[in-house]
Amino acid sequence: MNTKISSIIHHQSSTSTIRDYISLLKPRVMSLVVFTGLAGLLLAPGHIHPFIAGIAIFCIALGSGASGAINMWYERESDGLMKRTQNRPLPAGRIDADSAIEFAVILAGVSVFIMAVAVNYLAALLLLSAICFYVFIYTVWLKTRTPQNIVIGGAAGAFPPLIGWAAVTGDLSMMPLLLFLIIFLWTPPHFWALALYRSDDYKNAGIPMLPVVRGVKETKKQIIIYSVLLVFSSILPFLYHFSGKIYALGAVLLGAKFLQHSLLVYKDNKEETAGKTSIAMFKFSIYYLFLLFTLLLVDKYAHW
Repeated sequence: MNTKISSIIHHQSSTSTIRDYISLLKPRVMSLVVFTGLAGLLLAPGHIHPFIAGIAIFCIALGSGASGAINMWYERESDGLMKRTQNRPLPAGRIDADSAIEFAVILAGVSVFIMAVAVNYLAALLLLSAICFYVFIYTVWLKTRTPQNIVIGGAAGAFPPLIGWAAVTGDLSMMPLLLFLIIFLWTPPHFWALALYRSDDYKNAGIPMLPVVRGVKETKKQIIIYSVLLVFSSILPFLYHFSGKIYALGAVLLGAKFLQHSLLVYKDNKEETAGKTSIAMFKFSIYYLFLLFTLLLVDKYAHW
């Protein structure tokens, strides 16, 4: 990096704001992570003091944010090559790399430490595993090496219900594993819908997302496959008698809408509309997961 660019970034870094550091934490992603973690906590049998529950959710949020910040630090160069991410604090020069990684590592360590001391060791171990999986398995190893990066790496985002459940019970059982499975199968169609919309970005950044490596047609095929698997997995809590009629009905209706979106993406080959169809599925998939987990909570407390 030449002296002129270095001086510009140094000047910009000196103007870092609290908002820039908050954006490092990927607050939009964090909100869904926190919600699924809270759902796992509320669905778990047994009792947890509200204050301890709050600490557990706070730690999940910190751990998620730390993972996102480390991801941004590691991918700061490729982020600068993509329209979607080029205005993030690091590629834009509003935060310097050393400050970002120090901030992220401290948050990660604090989140795991507090979880271990205030909640329990299993919840802390699961939180540490989620952070390490996202950083080392997904970000460092998989993302730049294989188009299946989001499939395997998606496991990192499926940890929060396990953590929330373990915070209450101190152990794991079939139900939190089903919640893990639902999020794991939700991640590929959710992210590939975005990847179809932003395929040029990933191509420019040299990231081997499925549309770039295998093409649009194969990506759409994989979206259909994972959507079917997702909808089937969403019925499992009812089939295993962990939920009742409210959840079952809602899961079927939401699943039908999810499949409709995936079919629309598969069939839309018009250049002028395909992008809108893909981003519509991406947006709906966020509401889908939120509503699915909300239904689980409503079902539990409605006693229908």
